[in-house]
Parts: sequence; C-alpha cells; structure tokens
Amino acid sequence: MTTTPIRVVVVDDHQIVRDGLSALLGALDGVEVVGLAEDGREALHVVEESRPDVVVMDIQMPRLDGIEATRFVTGKHPEVRVVMLTMNEDDDTVLSAMRAGASGYLLKGSGAEEVHNAIRAAAQGGMIFGASLAGKVGQYFASMTAPSTATAEPFPDLTERERSVLDMLAAGRTNDQIARELYVSGKTVRNTVSTIYTKLHAAGRGEAIVKAREAGYGRD
Repeated sequence: MTTTPIRVVVVDDHQIVRDGLSALLGALDGVEVVGLAEDGREALHVVEESRPDVVVMDIQMPRLDGIEATRFVTGKHPEVRVVMLTMNEDDDTVLSAMRAGASGYLLKGSGAEEVHNAIRAAAQGGMIFGASLAGKVGQYFASMTAPSTATAEPFPDLTERERSVLDMLAAGRTNDQIARELYVSGKTVRNTVSTIYTKLHAAGRGEAIVKAREAGYGRD
C-alpha cells in the first residue's frame, strides 16, 4: 500500500544548512521536500505556491524572522504545520514560537530520527519538542490553565531584548544610541525595531512609542 509522502518546505538563511537539511529530509522514508526558502518573507511565497504539510523553519533570518513568518503561515494556512529548527533555546524565543502557532521546536544538532519524528507528529496534528525544552513547554501550558494572579505582561510576544529596545525607543533614544548602549550594530537595532513594529502592529516609530508609553515603557 502506497502512503502519500509528507510535503515539506525548508526555510533557513544559510545555504549550506538549507541544502543539507533538504538532502537529509529528502532521503527519509515518507518525506518529500517541495520547496526551499532563504528567509521568512520568501517562505510565505513558497508556502503559498507549494501548499506543504509541514514547514521546517529557522528563527534568526533577515527581512522576516521565523516567528513572525510562522504567525503569518499558521494564520493564513492553519492546515500547514510549522516545526522550528534553531539554535535558540531561551525561554522567550520558545514561548514566542508557541504563541505564533509552532507545532514543534527542535534544536539544530538534533538527530535525523528526532527531526523525522517531529515532522510526522506535526503532519498528524500533534506537537513535539526537544527533550531539553520539555520543562519550558510544560510551564507554558500550566500558565495557560492556571488562574491569573497578576496583571498580564504587555506585548507578550516580545523577547527580553525587544523589550529593552522598546523601552529605549519610548524614552526617546535614537537607533545609534540604542546600539551603543547594547553594544550591538546599527543593523541589528534596525532589524529589532522593525520586528517590534510588526509585533505591536505599529505603522512606524511614532505609533510604537505611543503604544509603549501607554503600557508603561520609557519612564525611567
């Protein structure tokens, strides 16, 4: 009896990783790689054209990061499942990925069998996370069901770094000042600010600052 293969799109901004992962997945039984993308924005077009069952998504990418791309993909195509495959394992990133609709979260370096299991589980409607992330995932689901005892944190999709940048924006600092204070490049700050606009649904700097100050940011 012939089983329809799981159609997969691979998204990663490093060509060596992207091609290597594509070759690995293409060699797995029951998996067919139907598309490749080098960043989140291209991923949206590839998903639209190929209509895969599962997207294997990196997080840190130019133009549109993997978390925002996941949010767009799962919002427009809820039948498409997304498995994050990344180096990031900090709490904020893991929880942001889950809130965006990810069905799995693995760290790069996971074995082929673990990746294969995650893709199959996602395609069947399940969720799977790397063993080192199990505790964080458990805490997330516990927090969803536990009664609230404190005021909700504004902008829950922001990472700690993005919160820091937003606080500085709300305090009136320029991108160059933020870069100097955080010891990062101007390009990194610009990318972070762009991500903040997207997550806050703000049209630009002015609207983002207004929303941030209304939420209590920038009042140091």
